[in-house]
Amino acid sequence: MAQSDHQSDDSSLTLPAALRRMGLLGQKETARFTALTGGVSSDIHLVETSNRRFCVKRALARLKVAAVWEAPTNRNAAEAAWIRQVGRWLPDGVPTLLGEDEQLGLFAMAFLSPELNPVWKAQLLDQQIDTAFAGRVGADLGLIHAASAQEAGLAVRFANDATFGPIRIEPYLVATARAHPDLSAKIEAVAARTLATRKALIHGDVSPKNILCGQTGPVFLDAECACFGDPAFDLAFCLNHLMLKGARQGVPRAAYRDAFEALVNAYFARIDWEDRAAFEARAAALLPVLFLARVDGKSPVEYLTLEEERKAVRRFARPLIADPLEDLIAIANAWTRQ
Repeated sequence: MAQSDHQSDDSSLTLPAALRRMGLLGQKETARFTALTGGVSSDIHLVETSNRRFCVKRALARLKVAAVWEAPTNRNAAEAAWIRQVGRWLPDGVPTLLGEDEQLGLFAMAFLSPELNPVWKAQLLDQQIDTAFAGRVGADLGLIHAASAQEAGLAVRFANDATFGPIRIEPYLVATARAHPDLSAKIEAVAARTLATRKALIHGDVSPKNILCGQTGPVFLDAECACFGDPAFDLAFCLNHLMLKGARQGVPRAAYRDAFEALVNAYFARIDWEDRAAFEARAAALLPVLFLARVDGKSPVEYLTLEEERKAVRRFARPLIADPLEDLIAIANAWTRQ
C-alpha cells in the first residue's frame, strides 16, 4: 500500500481508543496516522508511534468503485480469522496479527515495508515475470486448501456466504451475466455451482495486488472474502490476472503463459482432497467468466485502457463460456495464440 499525501482522515479519530483497548498504544502515548491508498474495500492506516509501525484495517460498507457495490462489514472479522488460521500452516505467508476490535470492525497487523516486500501486481505490470515465484504462489495456495480440507470445524467457522456472495459472486459473475444476456444461463450456472461447492477454506481474492513478494516467499493479504467454499475459485481468480496482464498490447504474452503454467503445476501437486479432473473442470469453467468480468463486471481492471484490448478479451472469453474447455493449460495456450 502507498501512503497518501494527508496524514489522517475522520476515521482516524476512533483509532487511538481502539488501539489502547488492544494494548497497542499507551494511555498517554500519541501516534501518527497516515491513510494508505491502493484498496477499494477498506480504510487502512499506517500507525507510527515513538517505537513501532503497524497497520490498522477497517472494512467499508460501500466499496470505492464507480458502480454501487455494498458488502457486510463483518468481513473484517473473517479476514482476521483467516490470518490466524493460515498462520498456523504458513507462518511466513501472512502478516502478523497484532490485535482486533470486533466492536469497531477493525484489526491491527504488522506493517510490511514495500521496499522489502514489493507487490506482485506491480512487478507483473512492469513485465518482471518470475515463473519460480508464480510456482511458489501455486504451491502455497494449494497447501492452504489441502490443509483446510482436512481440518474439522472450518466449514462452520467460515460459513461466510453472506459476504462471499455480495462481494464476489454478484459483482463479478452475476453482473457479467447481466451484461451478456445471451450467456446469462451459462454464467449463472457457474455462479450457482461455485456457491454450492464447499471443500476448503478459500481466500476469495487471490489477486497479484494482494500478494507481496516477501523475503521468504509470497505473503497473502486482504482475505476479506474468506469462506469455506470452492478452492477452484481461488485458483481461477489468480490465473485470470496472469491472463489479464498479458492482454495488454505489446507485452510478452508467452511469458505470462509460462507463469500461468508454473502456478498451475505447483498447485496441482498439492491436490489431495478431491479428484483433479473434477476440480480442473470447475476452475476452467470459471476462468473465462472471470476474464470477461474484469472488462464488463462491476470492477473492470484499470490497465486495459484500449478498447481493442477489451474487445480481444470478449472475443476470447465468450466462446469458452458458451462451450467450456476442461483443461487450464489449453486455455492459456489458446490465449497465447490469439
